[in-house]
Amino acid sequence: MRIDDFEKPTDTHVLCGNWREWEHPIIWFQGTTDAVAIQFFLKNINSEMRDVASDLFGLPGILQSRPNVFGELMKFLISPSKDVEEAVNWVLNGGDDPDIALHMRMLMNRSVRAVQAALTCIYKALSYQHQVARPRVVLVSDTPSLIKDIAPNLTDFAEVLHFEYKAFQGNISSVKSAGSNQLQFRVKDWGPAPRWAAFVDFFLASRAKHAIVSGAQRRVGTTYAQLIAALAAAHQLEEGSPASTEFSFFSSFQSNLLSDGLVKQVGWGHVWNRFAGPLSCHNQINQCALTPFLPPAWWDGTWQSPIPRDVRRLEAFGVQLTGFGLVNETRLQSFCNTRKNSVRTIRIFGQ
Repeated sequence: MRIDDFEKPTDTHVLCGNWREWEHPIIWFQGTTDAVAIQFFLKNINSEMRDVASDLFGLPGILQSRPNVFGELMKFLISPSKDVEEAVNWVLNGGDDPDIALHMRMLMNRSVRAVQAALTCIYKALSYQHQVARPRVVLVSDTPSLIKDIAPNLTDFAEVLHFEYKAFQGNISSVKSAGSNQLQFRVKDWGPAPRWAAFVDFFLASRAKHAIVSGAQRRVGTTYAQLIAALAAAHQLEEGSPASTEFSFFSSFQSNLLSDGLVKQVGWGHVWNRFAGPLSCHNQINQCALTPFLPPAWWDGTWQSPIPRDVRRLEAFGVQLTGFGLVNETRLQSFCNTRKNSVRTIRIFGQ
């Protein structure tokens, strides 16, 4: 949601104004370039706006009540190109869609603990699905060599799939030489594979029928994994089978990420950033956390807490948190009552 190309009435606060008083209500949200924009609806003091926003985005404080908004949008707005679809079908090799997909964002790191935590989460995800004699598991990573570390732990009971771009005869990369400098572009973000391979991985993983598992060396539940899970869940809901309601998104955390209470899960659009502040739990063992398809954008429920930098940012919007991570609604109402809308009229000569 990017609406900062518009202007808003001078000195009007996005959480405090009466939207019916304005001729063009879409112009309030200057500067809302990330998921925080959702909260300008959910936290607004106007009750009608809050009710409509809750219908669309789910009830604040109840993460699993959030509908799969982005998944449903992507289902109608994006689709793989012919070449990408050909690559996806090449991996599936005429077989069924995968049961589970694992995404590991490693940034070239080879963390053994991250792999062990992800495997534990895969076992849990398999226990959630209907009994399948030999489930198909898709492995996706920005570090292709990591696949070789994970696959042997799964092959005894699962069929392991992954996109080996070097073996794909329909290579759509304009770069053929492994020694090309172009292959080094943003290697830390995308790994040594050409960037188009990430699109194949995306649409391949989004074909998963039962679960998406997100793991990482540092930041778990990244936007890439969130969008895969959202699209996969939307596809399964479209199928209309009883199993479609059981689709799950898991985040796997290794012990070192939990030692300091998720402090490395940073970023305003990041699913676990709300739990990285002073209320976070420290020194836990590996976790396989059930994750909402539509993450919260601000702090919506008990035990969620922002880092100090974001506390100050929230205060600027009149949002104060209690010691348990809840929004102080009285403080927000008082903040809004102290503000006055003003309209500045400028005459343009020569018209």
